[in-house]
Amino acid sequence: EVSMEELPGSKAEMPPGTTVMTQSTTVTVEEPPPPRDHLVWSLFTTLYGNFCCLGLLAFFFSVKSRDRKMLGDNSGALSYGSTAKCLNITALVINIVIVIITVIVV
Repeated sequence: EVSMEELPGSKAEMPPGTTVMTQSTTVTVEEPPPPRDHLVWSLFTTLYGNFCCLGLLAFFFSVKSRDRKMLGDNSGALSYGSTAKCLNITALVINIVIVIITVIVV
């Protein structure tokens, strides 16, 4: 066993009256936020704008993204989530175009 006084540079080697200052550093590691799965958006797209089953596909990828997130696979969850987002955006744009064309024709 070695006591603190026996270590090199310890207070025992210093002349009396010497002030010793120590400095400590704290490192905080923040985890990035978990990837989004867009499940609610996909559900509404499935129920209200399921053109060519894009909403159903988006819902499928959203569920896969949530499963990957629960397993701790953030890269897989990010991939499935971004695919669901793209499918939701595509379905939304197609539905808006269909509504505009319907209003113009009527």
